[in-house]
Amino acid sequence: MLGNRPMTDWIRQYSESHQHPVNRMLHTFGIPLIVVSIVMAIAGVVWPALWWPALGLFGLGWSLQFIGHAVEGKPPEFSKDWRFLFVGLRWWLAKLAGKA
Repeated sequence: MLGNRPMTDWIRQYSESHQHPVNRMLHTFGIPLIVVSIVMAIAGVVWPALWWPALGLFGLGWSLQFIGHAVEGKPPEFSKDWRFLFVGLRWWLAKLAGKA
């Protein structure tokens, strides 16, 4: 799905388009909010009361990221290549490990 490029190349390119400290900070919070919202939405199959909070977290997470890109002055990488939708979480994990 991500082609023959190593994940380090994807993360490097993602990092290059996320240089502004405000953008990086907003992504640091926005990405995990999106992940949590997806897990909550899946759990919502069993506990339907989770759907609305999941939707709220999903919207907040994406809003933070789009605000960050407005500050950065660059469009999200996924606007050029949809596969970057699968790189954000890996960038976040690499950032936590001190590798991004």
